[in-house]
Amino acid sequence: MNLLVKDLMVPLSEYATVPKTATLSETVLALEKSQEEFDQNRYRHRAVLIYDENNKIIGKVSQLDVLRSLEPKYDEMLTGGRKSFQMGFSRNFQKSMLEQLRLWDAPLDHLCKKVAEKKVEFFMIKPEEGEFIEADANLNEGIHQLVMGSHQSLLVTSHDTGEIIGILRLTDVFEAVVKEIAECKLPG
Repeated sequence: MNLLVKDLMVPLSEYATVPKTATLSETVLALEKSQEEFDQNRYRHRAVLIYDENNKIIGKVSQLDVLRSLEPKYDEMLTGGRKSFQMGFSRNFQKSMLEQLRLWDAPLDHLCKKVAEKKVEFFMIKPEEGEFIEADANLNEGIHQLVMGSHQSLLVTSHDTGEIIGILRLTDVFEAVVKEIAECKLPG
């Protein structure tokens, strides 16, 4: 497969974005709108990119981040960073945490108040070094970064400016790999 990252990336202009001052409600609505407008033959977006006052992408918010932001007690549990959620806790231990820490005690009907007040800049995830890839990089490098970092996406940068110009999604890479496998001519 001789594809480059730019061959599979979703251009920034086609991705959901909001300013860092947006509320959780505005962020969720932007994601919903982008899903409606995006090519229906492709997988839907699962995140929103966040930009600053200079229109530079500074973070992203995934569906999981939205859910996590609705329960403030998760912040206390996340002191080790977002990887601390990937520790492989048993289902029984997870249930006991839910009960002991009284997670999700407030009824879901309080959501409207929560989403109207929460600003995205306080719960967005700032990308780390391994979450960027150049548009002209070989797709093999992109696959390697996605696998090694267990990422759902990578931010694609321009070789010339270093600016973020798109997003390489795991779903699009997987689809390309499946297509390649299907086209293989096996001996026999």
